[in-house]
Amino acid sequence: MFHLKLTLLLTPFLNGTNQRANILPTLFSWFFDQQTEKAKEKIDHVLFVVTHAERTPEKFLKHIEGRKGLYEIRVEMGNNIFRIFCCFDKGKIIVLFNGFQKKIQKLPKAEIDLAVKLMNEYFENK
Repeated sequence: MFHLKLTLLLTPFLNGTNQRANILPTLFSWFFDQQTEKAKEKIDHVLFVVTHAERTPEKFLKHIEGRKGLYEIRVEMGNNIFRIFCCFDKGKIIVLFNGFQKKIQKLPKAEIDLAVKLMNEYFENK
């Protein structure tokens, strides 16, 4: 299993195409680096599934209601629940934004707002 530092260099191909996944390394890297090795392995596994599965189960990837184009990658490891916000670019590229450990049932509005801001900045500056 690749850890993020390698994953950033060897970004997975989406749906078997040669289109490389873009990753915004700042907030996501910070989030990833804070995790235990076991959590990093689980996050890597879910990222692999999301980027390689022809149809990704909602267990791993879900659209955020009311937020056009914004999705959450869902990682569960025992009692720990992690969420990583992302979007698609031209239907092929996953762009990772911020991630956090979920501690309450509802997604925190501040995290969603940050992800929307990062997504808008990505598309404005691409």
